[in-house]
Amino acid sequence: MKQIFTILLLFASVIGSFAQHTISGIVTDEKNAPLPGVTVYVMSLAKGTVTDDNGKYELNNMPSGELQLQFSFVGRANVIRYTKLQKSDLQLNIVLNPSAIETEEVLVTSGYNNTQHENAVKIDVLKMQNNTNLISANLCESLAKIPGVDLITKGSGVAKPVIRGLSRDNILSLNNGMRFENFQYSDHHPLGIDEYDVENVEIIKGPASLLYGSDAVGGVLNFLKEKPASVGSFVADYNFKYLSVSQGISNNVGIKAAGSHFFGGLRAGFKSAADYLQGDGDFVPNSRMKEQAFHANAGYNNSWSSLKLFYDYNSEKLGLVEPEAVAETTERGREVGLMFEQITSNMVSSQKKIFVGDYTIEANASWQNAVLAHAQNNDLVELEMALRTLTYELKVHLPSGKNAEYIIGAQGISQQYSNINDRVTLLLPKASVDSYAAFALLQYTFFDKLNVQTGLRYDQKQIQTNSIGQLHEESFRAAISRDYGSLSGSVGATYQPSEQFLLRYNFAAAFRTPNLAELTANGPHEEVYEKGDASLIPQKALENDLSMHFHSANITFD
Repeated sequence: MKQIFTILLLFASVIGSFAQHTISGIVTDEKNAPLPGVTVYVMSLAKGTVTDDNGKYELNNMPSGELQLQFSFVGRANVIRYTKLQKSDLQLNIVLNPSAIETEEVLVTSGYNNTQHENAVKIDVLKMQNNTNLISANLCESLAKIPGVDLITKGSGVAKPVIRGLSRDNILSLNNGMRFENFQYSDHHPLGIDEYDVENVEIIKGPASLLYGSDAVGGVLNFLKEKPASVGSFVADYNFKYLSVSQGISNNVGIKAAGSHFFGGLRAGFKSAADYLQGDGDFVPNSRMKEQAFHANAGYNNSWSSLKLFYDYNSEKLGLVEPEAVAETTERGREVGLMFEQITSNMVSSQKKIFVGDYTIEANASWQNAVLAHAQNNDLVELEMALRTLTYELKVHLPSGKNAEYIIGAQGISQQYSNINDRVTLLLPKASVDSYAAFALLQYTFFDKLNVQTGLRYDQKQIQTNSIGQLHEESFRAAISRDYGSLSGSVGATYQPSEQFLLRYNFAAAFRTPNLAELTANGPHEEVYEKGDASLIPQKALENDLSMHFHSANITFD
């Protein structure tokens, strides 16, 4: 698997140039008046522009093949157009009609090049750039605005999403489409993704193992980064938020720019909160927190490929509301130095697309390093663990007709758990986890109204651990070696008899393999004693999902 991925990247570096095209046109309203300031965005290339005072737009250096353009403007319904560029430039004029609601989005998490109405799996979109979604204390609390999504909260900085009753390792988190790993098996560990550079969150409610493998039994949260600046522009912004109940302060600053080929951006943020104030006037001792974050991105587009690079840093220091800390905290404050946990993560990722005739090849990879520490105070750290994760995937969009889409792909994950700096507590043993998968997806549309989607996936996973302690000791944990093989799949369809009305059905089979804590834990962890079981088998899920959707210019109903 790794050799295939390396060969593809080498191929991408030496491939010659291909034909390039220009897409241009005029965007008007329903009365044929030009609309300035309309955003024109090509999702697959992370490239966009805005219309000028005469409603004109132009996108240069566009590759041959199938592309998807989204036209959006406040107060008007989004328009999404599929285009297939071959031998000539394209003139594409668009009319945007008034609408009080945004009826449709281009989806990233579906796996296909789809809109919401075309996908058999219902995917909700939470727009974080909308100011009404930014008033919560953290990103997870904003997710509770979506029906079917709830929260487990453990303080100002800790909130775990719950989808249809399932949480923690049953919900898979993606950072801009890449699997995010930072000890999420516990309900008091923070999510580790801040809202500073998140533009949208896409939520799948229900099994999604077909696309993402283990840990997507309950659903998927995909945190999508803000779009690059429009071609030829430079943008800077500063944001500040204050929450009285915790004296919480959140602020961030960002800059981004884009030229005809290159784009990039930087964003940094800081949060701080004092002990939470309850309704009776008392505060919750040691419920304070601090968070620092930094994000950087850069990319390059030309007529045959696109490359996006990302770096994310996040560090959260969270006071723990435990009996010892409660007894010693006599005054409300915001300095975190007594009974706390700290999770620091670094993530580097790349996303590469190559357009070769009617083929589109995607090669994505990420490397993550997460460190978890539990401490009595700044001088006494009791537990310190590191998790290093390499993920990689290759997807090939095969040539297809007007009504079809065929995708084959492979994914891999390699993880290393270790205990560092010789701390007293060993919550988990040193371990390695390796997983490989292959999958195929098919989408076909009949008579422009019935869209059928199906797919199949096979995963192979191996977990190996070292022993802890001596054989005669009560705390002894034997080394284990486990292999799991799992088959998952789904079949579904959408039927759209009219532009406003949609029926959707999907059947999915999913799985989750036991995590390292469930297999090997043996000792106290916060307020519970955890005891692992090395004989655990994968958890399986079957789900039928039926829904309907209706929208008009002023009403949406699901």
